[in-house]
Amino acid sequence: MVCGKLEIDILNSIWNMTADFEDRDISIQDVVDDLSQNGIDRAYTTIKTVMDRLTVKSILVRYKVGKKFFYKAAMDRTEMASEAIREISAQFFNNSPVEMIHFIEREFDLVK
Repeated sequence: MVCGKLEIDILNSIWNMTADFEDRDISIQDVVDDLSQNGIDRAYTTIKTVMDRLTVKSILVRYKVGKKFFYKAAMDRTEMASEAIREISAQFFNNSPVEMIHFIEREFDLVK
């Protein structure tokens, strides 16, 4: 499941905000504020739209407390990274993690 740049920024924001307390309720405004502090200024409506798309993709879970909606990541950073690596391996390297590792070693000049 490949995500766009803003989707990853939002996920990183949520993961960072819940790092110390995973049951923290995260609102859209929390994400807007956090992204803004990190130099990513986007309209509330833009963030809401992207977070709703992440919910449809089952990457975020939306729930209601009182009259307000909150969000949680359905996967932690490691789970998401593992899934992305598997997907890239399947799409570009014939489901061969070894072939993918060799490519990364060559691409980033890691072979000595």
